[in-house]
Amino acid sequence: MGILIMARKINSNGLKLIQEFEGLRLTAYADIGGIPTIGWGNTNSVTKTDVAKKKTITKVEAERLLKADVSTFEKTVDSLTKVPLNDNQFAALVSFSFNVGSAAFGKSTLLKLLNASDYKGAAAQFARWNKVNTKTVAGLTRRRAAERALFETVPAKNLLDEAPAKVCK
Repeated sequence: MGILIMARKINSNGLKLIQEFEGLRLTAYADIGGIPTIGWGNTNSVTKTDVAKKKTITKVEAERLLKADVSTFEKTVDSLTKVPLNDNQFAALVSFSFNVGSAAFGKSTLLKLLNASDYKGAAAQFARWNKVNTKTVAGLTRRRAAERALFETVPAKNLLDEAPAKVCK
Protein backbone atom coordinates (compact mmCIF):
# COMPACT_ATOMS: atom_id res chain seq x y z
CA MET A 1 0.00 0.00 0.00
CA GLY A 2 1.46 3.38 -1.03
CA ILE A 3 1.71 6.52 1.02
CA LEU A 4 -0.50 9.40 -0.06
CA ILE A 5 1.35 12.70 0.14
CA MET A 6 -0.86 15.76 0.07
CA ALA A 7 0.44 18.81 -1.75
CA ARG A 8 0.90 21.79 0.54
CA LYS A 9 -1.53 24.65 0.19
CA ILE A 10 -1.15 28.30 1.11
CA ASN A 11 -2.97 29.31 4.29
CA SER A 12 -5.51 32.14 4.52
CA ASN A 13 -2.84 34.55 5.85
CA GLY A 14 -0.75 34.12 2.72
CA LEU A 15 -3.70 34.31 0.33
CA LYS A 16 -4.89 37.54 1.97
CA LEU A 17 -1.38 38.96 1.68
CA ILE A 18 -1.25 38.23 -2.05
CA GLN A 19 -4.72 39.68 -2.63
CA GLU A 20 -3.98 42.80 -0.58
CA PHE A 21 -0.72 43.64 -2.31
CA GLU A 22 -1.68 42.60 -5.83
CA GLY A 23 -5.08 44.29 -5.73
CA LEU A 24 -7.95 43.20 -7.95
CA ARG A 25 -8.03 44.82 -11.38
CA LEU A 26 -10.62 43.45 -13.79
CA THR A 27 -9.25 45.43 -16.74
CA ALA A 28 -5.85 44.53 -18.24
CA TYR A 29 -3.05 46.97 -17.42
CA ALA A 30 0.73 47.25 -17.51
CA ASP A 31 2.21 46.92 -14.02
CA ILE A 32 4.99 49.14 -12.67
CA GLY A 33 7.54 47.05 -14.56
CA GLY A 34 5.55 47.28 -17.80
CA ILE A 35 4.31 43.67 -17.61
CA PRO A 36 0.74 43.06 -18.87
CA THR A 37 -1.36 42.08 -15.85
CA ILE A 38 -4.99 41.36 -14.95
CA GLY A 39 -6.96 40.16 -11.93
CA TRP A 40 -4.84 39.61 -8.81
CA GLY A 41 -1.45 39.92 -10.48
CA ASN A 42 -1.96 37.35 -13.24
CA THR A 43 0.61 37.83 -16.00
CA ASN A 44 0.41 34.64 -18.05
CA SER A 45 -3.06 35.04 -19.56
CA VAL A 46 -2.80 38.64 -20.74
CA THR A 47 -0.83 40.35 -23.52
CA LYS A 48 0.18 43.88 -24.50
CA THR A 49 -2.65 43.74 -27.04
CA ASP A 50 -5.09 42.94 -24.21
CA VAL A 51 -3.81 46.01 -22.34
CA ALA A 52 -4.24 48.19 -25.45
CA LYS A 53 -7.76 46.84 -26.02
CA LYS A 54 -8.61 47.17 -22.31
CA LYS A 55 -9.57 43.50 -21.99
CA THR A 56 -11.82 42.82 -19.00
CA ILE A 57 -12.58 39.73 -16.95
CA THR A 58 -15.15 38.95 -14.27
CA LYS A 59 -14.35 38.55 -10.59
CA VAL A 60 -15.11 34.82 -10.95
CA GLU A 61 -12.51 34.57 -13.73
CA ALA A 62 -10.02 36.54 -11.62
CA GLU A 63 -10.56 34.07 -8.76
CA ARG A 64 -9.98 31.14 -11.12
CA LEU A 65 -6.74 32.70 -12.40
CA LEU A 66 -5.57 33.42 -8.85
CA LYS A 67 -6.24 29.84 -7.77
CA ALA A 68 -4.27 28.49 -10.75
CA ASP A 69 -1.39 30.93 -10.20
CA VAL A 70 -1.18 30.20 -6.47
CA SER A 71 -1.15 26.47 -7.21
CA THR A 72 1.86 26.96 -9.50
CA PHE A 73 3.81 28.78 -6.79
CA GLU A 74 2.79 26.31 -4.07
CA LYS A 75 4.46 23.65 -6.21
CA THR A 76 7.49 25.89 -6.77
CA VAL A 77 8.03 26.45 -3.05
CA ASP A 78 7.33 22.82 -2.21
CA SER A 79 9.83 21.54 -4.77
CA LEU A 80 12.65 24.04 -4.09
CA THR A 81 12.66 24.11 -0.29
CA LYS A 82 14.59 21.34 1.44
CA VAL A 83 13.93 22.22 5.10
CA PRO A 84 10.82 21.99 7.29
CA LEU A 85 8.47 24.98 7.03
CA ASN A 86 5.53 25.93 9.18
CA ASP A 87 2.32 27.05 7.46
CA ASN A 88 3.17 30.77 7.70
CA GLN A 89 6.70 30.30 6.37
CA PHE A 90 5.31 28.33 3.44
CA ALA A 91 2.63 30.98 2.79
CA ALA A 92 5.15 33.85 2.91
CA LEU A 93 7.37 32.06 0.40
CA VAL A 94 4.41 31.38 -1.92
CA SER A 95 3.54 35.10 -1.84
CA PHE A 96 7.18 36.02 -2.46
CA SER A 97 7.61 33.63 -5.40
CA PHE A 98 4.18 34.66 -6.79
CA ASN A 99 5.55 38.20 -7.01
CA VAL A 100 9.16 37.63 -8.13
CA GLY A 101 8.63 34.46 -10.17
CA SER A 102 9.82 30.88 -9.84
CA ALA A 103 13.17 31.44 -11.58
CA ALA A 104 14.14 34.39 -9.38
CA PHE A 105 13.06 32.55 -6.23
CA GLY A 106 15.06 29.50 -7.30
CA LYS A 107 18.25 31.56 -7.74
CA SER A 108 17.75 33.72 -4.64
CA THR A 109 20.09 34.00 -1.69
CA LEU A 110 16.93 33.80 0.42
CA LEU A 111 16.36 30.22 -0.78
CA LYS A 112 20.05 29.29 -0.46
CA LEU A 113 20.14 30.48 3.15
CA LEU A 114 16.84 28.81 3.95
CA ASN A 115 17.97 25.48 2.51
CA ALA A 116 21.11 25.78 4.66
CA SER A 117 18.71 25.98 7.67
CA ASP A 118 19.54 29.68 8.21
CA TYR A 119 15.94 30.80 8.79
CA LYS A 120 16.95 34.18 10.27
CA GLY A 121 19.29 34.91 7.39
CA ALA A 122 16.59 33.93 4.92
CA ALA A 123 14.06 36.20 6.64
CA ALA A 124 16.47 39.14 6.36
CA GLN A 125 16.64 38.60 2.59
CA PHE A 126 13.01 39.58 1.97
CA ALA A 127 13.88 43.28 2.30
CA ARG A 128 16.38 43.10 -0.56
CA TRP A 129 13.60 42.39 -3.07
CA ASN A 130 11.95 45.82 -3.11
CA LYS A 131 13.08 47.22 -6.46
CA VAL A 132 11.82 47.39 -10.04
CA ASN A 133 14.50 48.23 -12.60
CA THR A 134 16.88 49.28 -9.77
CA LYS A 135 14.37 51.74 -8.27
CA THR A 136 13.03 51.18 -4.75
CA VAL A 137 9.24 50.80 -4.74
CA ALA A 138 7.38 51.67 -1.54
CA GLY A 139 4.68 49.06 -2.18
CA LEU A 140 7.30 46.33 -2.56
CA THR A 141 9.03 47.49 0.62
CA ARG A 142 5.72 47.12 2.49
CA ARG A 143 5.00 43.76 0.87
CA ARG A 144 8.42 42.37 1.77
CA ALA A 145 7.99 43.56 5.37
CA ALA A 146 4.60 41.80 5.50
CA GLU A 147 6.05 38.62 3.98
CA ARG A 148 8.91 38.64 6.46
CA ALA A 149 6.53 39.23 9.37
CA LEU A 150 4.39 36.30 8.21
CA PHE A 151 7.50 34.13 7.72
CA GLU A 152 8.59 34.88 11.30
CA THR A 153 5.15 34.26 12.86
CA VAL A 154 4.62 30.85 14.42
CA PRO A 155 1.07 29.70 13.60
CA ALA A 156 -1.25 29.21 16.58
CA LYS A 157 -1.55 25.47 15.94
CA ASN A 158 2.25 25.19 16.03
CA LEU A 159 2.30 26.99 19.38
CA LEU A 160 -0.12 24.42 20.75
CA ASP A 161 1.94 21.57 19.31
CA GLU A 162 5.07 22.90 20.99
CA ALA A 163 3.47 23.59 24.38
CA PRO A 164 4.71 21.33 27.14
CA ALA A 165 2.31 18.60 28.16
CA LYS A 166 0.36 19.28 31.34
CA VAL A 167 0.99 16.64 33.97
CA CYS A 168 -2.07 15.67 35.97
CA LYS A 169 -1.88 13.69 39.20
